Amino acid sequence: MKTELVTTLKRQATRLIAEVQEDRSPMLITEHGRPAAYLVDVQTFDEQQSRIRILEGIARGEQAIQEKRTVPHDQARKRMKRWLA
Repeated sequence: MKTELVTTLKRQATRLIAEVQEDRSPMLITEHGRPAAYLVDVQTFDEQQSRIRILEGIARGEQAIQEKRTVPHDQARKRMKRWLA
C-alpha cells in the first residue's frame, strides 16, 4: 500500500485519485507522520460496505441462534411472504 502526506494530497489530489482509481489499491494519507485517512476508489469502497452488511447479517443470525430466537422453516417462509408482498 502506498503512503502519501496530506500536503501531497492537497497539492496533487487529481493525480493521487487517478492512481487509486487505476490501481484499485488504497492509499494511506499521513499527517504529522501519523495515519490520518485512507483514500480508496468508489468501487472498492462499495464492495467493502456490501461485505460488511453481509457479515453483520451473519453475526445477527449467529447471535439469534445462540439466544434461541429462531423459528421453524414453515414459519420463516410465511414471514418472508408477508415482507415481500
